[in-house]
Amino acid sequence: QVQLVESGGGLVQAGGSLRLSCAASGRIFSIRAMGWYRQAPGKQRELVATITSGDSTNYADSVKGRFTISRDNAKNTLYLQMNSLKPEDTAGYYCNYDSVSAYGVRYTYWGQGTQVTVSS
Repeated sequence: QVQLVESGGGLVQAGGSLRLSCAASGRIFSIRAMGWYRQAPGKQRELVATITSGDSTNYADSVKGRFTISRDNAKNTLYLQMNSLKPEDTAGYYCNYDSVSAYGVRYTYWGQGTQVTVSS
């Protein structure tokens, strides 16, 4: 029933910007953290940025200073603002919600991904 849908990906030139969105629907338990991950062909999935329920943020060194993770609780949407994009940022981007039920059971949800391609 829970679905995460990413959008906002596309083709952009190096130095450009994109804003990714992850809209959540369905019943989601208490959220511990939300994050963006990416995976390029032939590479492992890597953490890009996270934001906790307390609004603490963390970023991968490779995107620090260029990307900003944020959320809109009213819209139940997670965002990733990506500036100064580089070709090495090219990857499929996936949003993730890490939640805990009232019984203390952890649930993790993933979106289907959105492609970001940065040309040189």
